[in-house]
Amino acid sequence: MTSDYREPTYGNWHKPASPGIGRLGLAGTLILMVGLIIATMIAMVSPTAGLAGLVLLGLVMLPLFIQDQHGRTALQSLTARFTWWWGRSQGWHLYRSGPLGVISHGSGRLPGLLAASRLVEGHDSHGLPFALVVIPSRRHYTVVFECNADGAALVDQEQVDTWVSHWGYWLASLGYEPGLVAASVTIETAPDLGLRLREEVHANTDPNAPELARAALDEIVWNYPVGSARVSTRIAVTFTALPHLGGKRRDQDAMVREIGRRIPGLISGLDLTGAGSARPMTADQLGRAVRIAYDPTSQPSIEATDGGEVSWENAGPVAAQELWDRYVHDSGHSITWGMSEAPRGEVLSSVMSGLVAPHHDIARKRVTFLYRPHDPASAARIVERDRKDTRFRLDGSASAARNELNVMKSDQAAVEEARGAGVIRFAVLVTATVHSAGDLPAAAAAVDTLAAPARVRLRRMYGSQASAFAAGLPLGVVLPDHLNVPALVRESL
Repeated sequence: MTSDYREPTYGNWHKPASPGIGRLGLAGTLILMVGLIIATMIAMVSPTAGLAGLVLLGLVMLPLFIQDQHGRTALQSLTARFTWWWGRSQGWHLYRSGPLGVISHGSGRLPGLLAASRLVEGHDSHGLPFALVVIPSRRHYTVVFECNADGAALVDQEQVDTWVSHWGYWLASLGYEPGLVAASVTIETAPDLGLRLREEVHANTDPNAPELARAALDEIVWNYPVGSARVSTRIAVTFTALPHLGGKRRDQDAMVREIGRRIPGLISGLDLTGAGSARPMTADQLGRAVRIAYDPTSQPSIEATDGGEVSWENAGPVAAQELWDRYVHDSGHSITWGMSEAPRGEVLSSVMSGLVAPHHDIARKRVTFLYRPHDPASAARIVERDRKDTRFRLDGSASAARNELNVMKSDQAAVEEARGAGVIRFAVLVTATVHSAGDLPAAAAAVDTLAAPARVRLRRMYGSQASAFAAGLPLGVVLPDHLNVPALVRESL
């Protein structure tokens, strides 16, 4: 049978740019213009002083002009180096917990951005229990869904494209959720120890079954998990404690009730996205997942039937140390990369398959897609502003072709938004965890190899490995909300 079906392509990702001259943003352009005016006025009085002012202005502007391949300016690199040196001198890169640590009551709380986090439990409108990760400093409440993703194996391409379409619709619908600030999808690959298979088989084995059948099942239980990997998919949705219309800000109990009412609707929207059966994670499940992430060798004891419950106060590592280019935590050594550039051209729906698939050189790999949706009102304003900014940058420079392409992308985004499409900011974090420092070079080389087919440019998160590791977990850490520099200043430099 022949088919005229053509697989659709995806693209048109556009990074918002601040209007400015050349590589400068709005703030850098204003500094340059004001500096030129002041230097000109000084030169009218004293040419020597005016020349010195121009030299000084050039030295000030040079860190803003110099950029690396990831678009990071020299000013940003110098600032990162200085803050890393300052934090290291204060001992902020070290963490010790437990009976001999510095944490009160001898507990093993999470480090860094998650130090003040806590778990609260509730029941949704269907009576199912769920846990909320609360970050008090930002008033963020995160619910996490465990999904049994169907996968694309032996699935027609038309069905895969349908899943992608409904996933885009689900992401666009997040902009209409009141108080929703972020969402994330975490795909984690790890060795399968076979404990769940063993428990399932033993629980359903008839003691009166034939000896041959029981021997065959025992052989399957012991041999099947060897060399296999487990793929876990978790979706985290983060809300903020917005006040009622004309009322006070919601307290914790009110947020638990409000989010509990929304959980069934969020899950129902995932039915046609290929996520499989989704259910909210409980406090014990979250504690176990986080504990294994920080201490990979604890997986066998935690997944055992008598492993006991893992409380949130003891889900963190006993010891952790952040280095400039990696993160050491209990029995794991991790490196985290962040996406610095999305694919420029059009891609197929399977572009990320290799990046999220298990790899033999990486013991545990976690790929997290971070989303921050815009509400419909701000989405229209943003796409119109991007159209103006890209046209402002359109000139006769060497990069005119790329600027023209950016103008076409901004125009298409504005048209699609006017037709009802959502506007959403997204990023990707990739975390590779191994059991020893000697395995890190092979893991880093593997990630670099996997990033090329995915057509994404990854940059190692130098100087912020601990924060990036925490953001890669499905716990609702919204990194832009934890930065000291306002977003308006960062985007305009």
